[in-house]
Amino acid sequence: MNHGTPRAHLAPARSGVPEHGRVPKYYLVKAQLEDLITELGPGGRLPTEAELAERHGVARATLRQALRELLLEGRLRRRGRGTVVAGPKIEQPLALASYTEGVTRQGLRPGRTLIALDRLPADAVLAERLGIDQGRPLWHLERVLRADEERVGLESTYVPVARVPDLERDFDPEGSFCGYLRERGVHLGGAEERIETVLATPREALLIGTPPALPMLLLHRRSRDAAGRPLEQVRTLYRGDRFSFTLDLHAPTAE
Repeated sequence: MNHGTPRAHLAPARSGVPEHGRVPKYYLVKAQLEDLITELGPGGRLPTEAELAERHGVARATLRQALRELLLEGRLRRRGRGTVVAGPKIEQPLALASYTEGVTRQGLRPGRTLIALDRLPADAVLAERLGIDQGRPLWHLERVLRADEERVGLESTYVPVARVPDLERDFDPEGSFCGYLRERGVHLGGAEERIETVLATPREALLIGTPPALPMLLLHRRSRDAAGRPLEQVRTLYRGDRFSFTLDLHAPTAE
């Protein structure tokens, strides 16, 4: 290892690496680029790849590997033919709050683009999840999620037609589905949610406008109404480089 490397760069580079291990060269470059990211701040433009490779004394391939990881982590973003420092990730609370409420809370403008609003028969899985007979009609609402006009996710909602029979006629696809339900006297009473990391399918990546290799956060949610009956099944794909999730935990009540 080059003992002339400043200690500020060694700490993050050696994180998780045993003392006898060899730190990859690209990882040292990545740590140095993180200092540059902090110095430039959100929106700051990085020098060209050629300039960065010369500055750090590495091959272009080594530099690109470091940049690739920072892009996947959401620290950097491509803008035109250059690379800029990304702003903070959107924090979405894991709570009974809509996407609109979560994004608005951070001063961003939420939006949605309608991809499909279809009526289809419930298959065995959805019928069981929604507490209805197989073959009963469902609405399938698919929309691209936006924040300040940037595409950040893809949401698919399944809800029995019997619960919202006029959805196709009087629902604004740009608006909040939770708000639409509340206006009709249907209130959420609870939900169960599961989160996993996935890669988008080619179709999903095209709709969201991301490379297929970008990690995604996939949320499955089944919501219940105030009476405890299943109301909707939602599958939401969020960009892993633009979102983080928060949960407010409380200590158990002493008996």
